[in-house]
Amino acid sequence: MNNEFFEALEILERERHIPREYMIEKVQAALAAACKKEYGAAEITVVIDPDKRDIKVYRKYKIVAFVEDPNTEITKEQIEALEAERKAAGIKHKTRSRKRSIGADYEYELQTKAFRRLSAQNAKQVIIQAIREFEKLRQVREYEEKKGEIMSAIVVRVEDSTGNVVVDTGISQAVLLKSEQIPGEVLRVDDRIKVYALQVNSGDKGPVVSLTRLHPDLVKRLFEAEVPEIQEGTVVIKNVCREAGSRTKIAVYSRDPSVDAVGACIGNRGSRINAVVNELNGEKIDVIPYNDDPYEYIKSALLPATVISVDIENERSARVIVSADQLSLAIGKQGQNARLAARLTGYKIDIKSE
Repeated sequence: MNNEFFEALEILERERHIPREYMIEKVQAALAAACKKEYGAAEITVVIDPDKRDIKVYRKYKIVAFVEDPNTEITKEQIEALEAERKAAGIKHKTRSRKRSIGADYEYELQTKAFRRLSAQNAKQVIIQAIREFEKLRQVREYEEKKGEIMSAIVVRVEDSTGNVVVDTGISQAVLLKSEQIPGEVLRVDDRIKVYALQVNSGDKGPVVSLTRLHPDLVKRLFEAEVPEIQEGTVVIKNVCREAGSRTKIAVYSRDPSVDAVGACIGNRGSRINAVVNELNGEKIDVIPYNDDPYEYIKSALLPATVISVDIENERSARVIVSADQLSLAIGKQGQNARLAARLTGYKIDIKSE
C-alpha cells in the first residue's frame, strides 16, 4: 500500500506538477485528522519518509502519576498494561519513547490499518481537497504572470442570454463579459482571439480573472508582438488612445534615426498593422509619429486631416487652424478624431476653419 501511495505522489509531481513535499505535508495533516476522528482529542504525530517509502503514525501521551485527561495522559502502569495487551494480541509494539519518567512524553505507533472506514474517507477527502487547492494556487500564479499581458484564447461557449463568452486560455476556462468585448464583434465557438488580462483574484472555485478586448494596452501588446523593432527597443510606443471598435491612435518614436518608427509599425504593404486591425475586428488605427515639439505632435495627432497651423495658447491648450474642407475630417464623426488627438497629446484642442 505504501508503494502505491508514493508512486501516486510521483505521478502527481510528474504529470500535474504538484511537488511531492506539498502533498506529503497535506497527507500528514489528513492522516492526523483521521486519527483524531478515530481517537478523539489525542495528540497525533505522522512521520512520512519518502526515501524509505514508509508511513508511521504515533500517538503521544504525557506520563503522569495520576491521569486527569485520558486522551493525552498516561501512567507508567497503563503503559505496561498497554504493551502487554498488544503483545498478547500479536501486535508488534513500536515506540519512539525511551524515558519512562513522570513528565516525559510517551509515543507508540498506531496500526493505521485499523482505521474505521469513516476516518479513511475523511483522509481521502483532505487529500483530494489538497490537490484542488494546489491546482487553484497554480492557476492563480499563472494568471498573475499574465496580468497586464495578452493571452491567446479559444471560444468554447457563447451564452445566448447574456452575450458573455467562455474561453479556454490554456490555464483554465474564463469568462469574457459582453461588456468587455469589442462593440459589433460577433464571436463563435472555436474562434481564436487575443484577450488582455486586467485583474486576477482567488475565488472559491478557482481563479477569477478579468479579461477584456477593450483596453488600450491590448493594442500596445499586439503591436509589440507584431513589430520586431518594438521588441528590440528600437521603436518605442509613447502613448495609445482608443475607442474600442471604432478608432485607435498610437504614438511611436524611434531611438535610431535610420529606423522609421511609423513605417516599422505599418510593415511591408501594411502587413503588420493589418494583422493588428484584423485581430481587432477591423478597428481603424492611426500610427502617429511622436514629437517633443507640441506643434508637430498635435499636427500629426489630427491625421488624417491636414493642419494649416497650431497655436499653443498655454501649457495645456492649443488652437488649430484647418482649411474649410478639412474641418469635419479634423473633428471626426461625433468629435472622435479631435477627442482622441487631445487624449493622445494631453492638450485641449480647439479646431477652427481657416
